[in-house]
Amino acid sequence: MLDTFKKNIDKFAEVSNDEFEEIQKFFEIKNVAKKGNLLEEGQIPRHHYFVLSGLLRKFYINEKGIEQTTEFAIETWWMTDNIAYERKIASEFYIQAVEKSKILCITQEGQEKLVKAFPVMERYFRFVYQRAYAAAQMRIKYLYSLSKEDFYYQSIERYPEFAQRIPQYLLASYLGFTPEYLSEIRKKRIS
Repeated sequence: MLDTFKKNIDKFAEVSNDEFEEIQKFFEIKNVAKKGNLLEEGQIPRHHYFVLSGLLRKFYINEKGIEQTTEFAIETWWMTDNIAYERKIASEFYIQAVEKSKILCITQEGQEKLVKAFPVMERYFRFVYQRAYAAAQMRIKYLYSLSKEDFYYQSIERYPEFAQRIPQYLLASYLGFTPEYLSEIRKKRIS
């Protein structure tokens, strides 16, 4: 299972098997039940999570009491509340397992020690953050430039694994729709 993490590191940085043996000591493996929360609003995030298997989502509860999903993480993706994690402040988000998941956890202190001990990991995390930032930029672009219907089709065409794995009500939440509106869009395409 840790081979997944090693392969992910190898995409951006080179580490030997001996180095990887030491790198993995900075992480804890955690199993999370479906709908298990890793973070709740008001808590200070203590960990950065790497998904080995399963699916996580980040969401907040809006002023109407409705859950608004802002991000998903599937295998080889990272997730935390970055602002709260880095500033050590209370989070405004929840992080929850959508499926039974196996994740790697690293604390902020552990991450700092890791990059000092293995400077190549600084490069790795830089690429991870760059890709996450680029994905967020594209999502914002699509939110503003596409119709809701086109945004849905663009999303499922670019990320078909989501369309198959994510419950439709969560996909609707992520896209900023009601589940009913998403059903209407899907019915139009079928007919």
